[in-house]
Amino acid sequence: MARSFAHGDHSHTQKKVAKSGGRTARDQARRTLSQNLMVDRQAVRRVTEAAGARGLVLEPGAGEGVLTLALAETCDQVVAYEIDPLPAAKLTVRTRDDARVRVVRGDFLAARAPREPFAVVGNIPYSITSKIVDWCLGQPALTSATLVAQLEYVRKRTGDFGRWSALTVRTWPWFRWEMLGHIGREAFRPVPAVDSAILRIERRAEPPDLPGYAAFVDYGFTGLGGSLDASMRLRHPAPLVEAAFAAAGVPQGTVVAYVHPDRWRVLYDHLGHL
Repeated sequence: MARSFAHGDHSHTQKKVAKSGGRTARDQARRTLSQNLMVDRQAVRRVTEAAGARGLVLEPGAGEGVLTLALAETCDQVVAYEIDPLPAAKLTVRTRDDARVRVVRGDFLAARAPREPFAVVGNIPYSITSKIVDWCLGQPALTSATLVAQLEYVRKRTGDFGRWSALTVRTWPWFRWEMLGHIGREAFRPVPAVDSAILRIERRAEPPDLPGYAAFVDYGFTGLGGSLDASMRLRHPAPLVEAAFAAAGVPQGTVVAYVHPDRWRVLYDHLGHL
């Protein structure tokens, strides 16, 4: 009679788990791919409502399709990208009779963006958050991106710490950045070490033509002189800088990260063409 595991008769699989620090091969794969699948139905509903998508949606990191199927209820077409073969295969089988869903077994970052308007919605891997955001910002047909990302990242990009990142300021005239609520770590499996939040990046309806704006912002974020107005004085006459900061309502001596993105546009209008 075979002895039970309780009495020390461990299987070959159990030995592998012990040698790998308690993780199975699937655990290791999830860790490598930074996979934390969303299992809480209320959290899924919050993401779909925040996205408000109706047309074509691209979903990075679809996993086994909990969010995919929810999106399919409101969207015309969902193209679900999953790089891990096992969940991709499961999702393919699960949706093979659903014309609203197309599963792509591959890397979302290697995808060719549609020419028609589309949105991106996904519970994305923490480890490639910046790469996915950069991909989204670079697509002319993108209307919005609604992403479940690490809470700290979302707070940083949306000014929730009271400070603004260079990326947010640089893209602000063309994209609106918002945090649309927290999602606790208990909504995921495996449970991550940190909480998440919903990041909404939405293209503005009438994006302006601002030649040199990005370079203007990048220079401001160099930190030369210790404050933004001190940096600008290295390039522009002091009276012009003083007038620009007065018009923008930015006190002199303000550290660059504390200048609201809306104020940057005023500064650019006064100094960016000089």
